[in-house]
Amino acid sequence: MGVLSVEEAFPKEVAVMAYSGYRANERPLYFILNGSKIVVEAIADRWYGEDHDYFKILGDDGKIYVLRWDRIFDIWHLVKIMERQGRH
Repeated sequence: MGVLSVEEAFPKEVAVMAYSGYRANERPLYFILNGSKIVVEAIADRWYGEDHDYFKILGDDGKIYVLRWDRIFDIWHLVKIMERQGRH
């Protein structure tokens, strides 16, 4: 549940619900991956490119995800999934 199969490639377009405060899509709140809702427990890092914003987040499933928001086309992509290190 919530894991990409080997056949699926990155980046993968995903539906994201984001908080919009003083600007649009300020930070992701949750996203839908393969029919499963992944809630953002914490934002570990964020950085900004010329046309994209990136968010490294900890999901409520214990995995770490990198999401990218395309500011021009208003599209979110899942860029990477990582297992959380040091988790018991």
